[in-house]
Amino acid sequence: MGVLDFLTWWKRETLGTALFTWRKGEFVGTDAYGNRYFQEKNPRARRRRRWVLYRGEVEGSKVPAEWHAWLHHTSDQVPSDSASHRDWEKPHVANLTGTPAAYQPPGAVTKGSRRDPTTGDYEPWHPN
Repeated sequence: MGVLDFLTWWKRETLGTALFTWRKGEFVGTDAYGNRYFQEKNPRARRRRRWVLYRGEVEGSKVPAEWHAWLHHTSDQVPSDSASHRDWEKPHVANLTGTPAAYQPPGAVTKGSRRDPTTGDYEPWHPN
C-alpha cells in the first residue's frame, strides 16, 4: 500500500480513519463480503458512532441491508451470519451503475439500438 492509498478515500480508508479506528474503534463484526464494522469504544456515549471499513473499493452499495440497519441505528442488534432469511429475500447485489453490467433498457442509445416508432397516440407539444 502506498501513500496515495491512505490519502484517497475512494480507494481505501484514509490515514485519519485508520488512526481513529485504531484509537477509538471497537470491532463488532464482518459481513459475508469481508467488510469490517466498528463502533466507538466509549459505552457511556449517548449514541456511539458506527462505521464500516470496506474490503476493496469503497462503495456504499456493498453494505448488506441488515448491516445498513445497524450502521444507521435502526437496529441495535448486531447481525449474525446465522440470521434467518425469508424466502422472498434476494441476495445482496452491488450497484452496477456505470459498469458494463449495468441495466440498459431496450432502445438505449448506448446499446446502439433504435427506439420503437411511436404508435400514433403521441402528439408532440408545439409552442405558440
